[in-house]
Amino acid sequence: MKTVIITGANGNLGTATVKKFLDEGYAVVAVDGKNDHLEFALGNGSFEFSTVNLTNETETEDFIKTVLSKHGKVDAALMLVGGFAMGNVTATHGTVIQKQFSLNFETAYFVARPLIEHMQQNGYGRLVFVGARPAINPAQGKDLIAYALTKSLLFKLADFINEENKGTNIVASVIVPSTIDTAINRKSMPEVNPNDWVKPEQLAGVMEFICSDKGLPIREPIYKVYNNA
Repeated sequence: MKTVIITGANGNLGTATVKKFLDEGYAVVAVDGKNDHLEFALGNGSFEFSTVNLTNETETEDFIKTVLSKHGKVDAALMLVGGFAMGNVTATHGTVIQKQFSLNFETAYFVARPLIEHMQQNGYGRLVFVGARPAINPAQGKDLIAYALTKSLLFKLADFINEENKGTNIVASVIVPSTIDTAINRKSMPEVNPNDWVKPEQLAGVMEFICSDKGLPIREPIYKVYNNA
């Protein structure tokens, strides 16, 4: 049984991802501030939940050490925590950049960093980051500057991790969703056909593929999961 850490587990994407990985037989270590959307998992012996402030490096590192001590091996980490902010360059102050940096980059980096040495010792590991289309499309990113800038760092982080571990079975991936089909997005964009969006369950399926034996030969991947949006 593979062990996977899933951060942001209580969100729309996180909830679908926890369910997918439990259904596929993984041991799931879920992380978030609350777990009120995860009732379906509470009686599952392969599920555990932790509340961790992932913007705090020391607290996050202590959490990773605890998980490694308990499970012995972590095969994958899916870093789904993130935040969103509107605004172009002239409208975006440094405080907004700093907040988005903490939510979108540090929460991923603080989980990935202590896991890399562990994965190197075991000769296997999968790290999955959630990018954003505005981070690679300037036309979409120009009015989301803090969000797009901080999300763009995850692509470079994955590049550096893959270069450091070239020739091994340790891989960092970035999934890039278009609009995710959630109740909030349906309410805020009633004029758009949600059938064109990507469903959380579809993204969860892509991440499970990455972590499964089917994904063993893949290296340096960026998955653009756009559907028709």
